[in-house]
Amino acid sequence: MNLRLGILAAAFTLSLFAIGMAHAGIEVRQFKDPANAQRYEKLTHELRCLVCQNESIAASDADLAKDLRQEIYEKVEAGQTDKQIINFMVARYGDYVLYKPPFEAMTVVLWVGPFLMLAAGLAILVILIRRQGGPKPAVVTEDELDRARQILQEGNENQ
Repeated sequence: MNLRLGILAAAFTLSLFAIGMAHAGIEVRQFKDPANAQRYEKLTHELRCLVCQNESIAASDADLAKDLRQEIYEKVEAGQTDKQIINFMVARYGDYVLYKPPFEAMTVVLWVGPFLMLAAGLAILVILIRRQGGPKPAVVTEDELDRARQILQEGNENQ
């Protein structure tokens, strides 16, 4: 009985600790206008965290992402347009900060690269399949032929 009570107390304590940790990373921001809150959410989801691998600054818990969220919050509340904020981020961090970088000479590899790699992979696959050719004829030994003939003759005699 005491063991069960101890396990329940430990589980309860751990769950309280986990709940406290879950709320530790939540940032609460007050906006003057509900439209600004929507713009903030949209912008933080459109911009990539520069520290994390393929994660938006909205989803990232990195210190730089927190700083960028604060920067965006201040610019939204100051009345800057989405385009001004994005241009500021690109000027500061480059096109990598955008989830959808513009199609230009510097980013053509980002847009065309995956398709070129897919085409190259398919070409290699086709070449390998063609080199293998069709099915190869089975090689049958003379002993196997004799055994097959014997089985056929026995089958014909039994009918």
